[in-house]
Amino acid sequence: MSNPPTAADLVIDARWVVPVESDGVVLEEHSVVVCAGRIAAVLPTPEAARAYSTRQRVTLREHVLIPGLVNLHTHAAMTLMRGLADDRPLMEWLKDHVWPVELRHVSPEFVYDGTLLACAEMLRGGVTFFNDMYFFPEAAARACLDSGMRAGIGLIAVEFPSAYASDADDYLAKGLALRDRLGAEERLSFCIAPHAPYTVADRTFERIAILAEELDLPVHIHLHETAEEVRGGVEAYGKRPLERLEALGLLSPRLIGVHAIHLDPAEITRLARNGCSIAHCPSSNLKLASGFAPTVSLLAAGVNVGIGTDGAASNNRLDMFQEMRTAALLAKAVAGRADAFPAHAALRCATLGGARAVGLEAQLGSISPGKLADLCAVTLGEPETQPCYDPISHLVYACGREHVTHVWVGGRALLEDRVLRQIDPRVLEKRTVLWQNSLRK
Repeated sequence: MSNPPTAADLVIDARWVVPVESDGVVLEEHSVVVCAGRIAAVLPTPEAARAYSTRQRVTLREHVLIPGLVNLHTHAAMTLMRGLADDRPLMEWLKDHVWPVELRHVSPEFVYDGTLLACAEMLRGGVTFFNDMYFFPEAAARACLDSGMRAGIGLIAVEFPSAYASDADDYLAKGLALRDRLGAEERLSFCIAPHAPYTVADRTFERIAILAEELDLPVHIHLHETAEEVRGGVEAYGKRPLERLEALGLLSPRLIGVHAIHLDPAEITRLARNGCSIAHCPSSNLKLASGFAPTVSLLAAGVNVGIGTDGAASNNRLDMFQEMRTAALLAKAVAGRADAFPAHAALRCATLGGARAVGLEAQLGSISPGKLADLCAVTLGEPETQPCYDPISHLVYACGREHVTHVWVGGRALLEDRVLRQIDPRVLEKRTVLWQNSLRK
């Protein structure tokens, strides 16, 4: 006599499942079984039908099921500044436009509304986790929790005052207090987020290195983004920024260096030797004319690479599908080899690479039993995605975020048939118009 079927909360039957952990593996006609918010099994659909009974079954006959995408670097609240000051060099953009606007307008309400708007955009594009860096991180955390997503909340640190904090010590004190208050939230994690080498002093970096070690927190920092930044570091400190961070004890597996464009071979070796991660933001790098990150060399050296969008003010889209495609194409052109950065490498960077960078690879980034059921379904049944010889190739080179139809976080549907279930777009639109009118003035 056969055993009775095991009860499950959700079974997703898909035409294809891409687990990600093993390069190039595509499982055809497979199902993902979800129990208590986690993946219980991945097995052929006929076997799943025999082995599991379920309260909810979702059948996706033209879809590929992938892990939820991990946006490794963004400033979510800056979505309210989308298109505000385009086509300007980085430092002019920051000093003459972004920083003055932030000084006048950034508040807990601004950060909450901007982050919630970003969450809606990211969910519609298959993102289930974002690693954030901005002022008033508690407001960002509340927006994330209200959206149903997961986030790494950056405990920002800079030397200059803002509406949020008076100096670096104040930033860190407020950030650590926030972590104490919200540390039990299952969908939140935390990292220390010093803005950049040119906005943070040695004393603050030394303290951050100690805190990161004591609290086992990632350190999320803009690094070697422009040639001007590197030159300025040499002029001010007598050494390049990466060398300075190493001397201050910041280089370790906890470090997430954002952009990391202007690196020499010795610095790539240094990053690899210390187990650091890089957040690659190809569209932002292009839009601000910052340069071309050496992603192929970084990966070849063993550096973990994730992908981020940066903020919507310097990218205009929080679209990880666009970032995957751009990352792959740029890497091929820079390396001069069509096989230098294959589609699966791009997908891995956008999922497991990001999860590993924030220390959550045991929970996120791949479809594997025991991991959290953070999943994204992408239809390949549209004219622009047919015929399909290789679903992974299509995910990177043919699909866009408009092909995302379903998103689950912890087995809970946040996007169904392209409709947001947790966020009301009408409320978002009203809030966004109010902020637009305010920023215009």
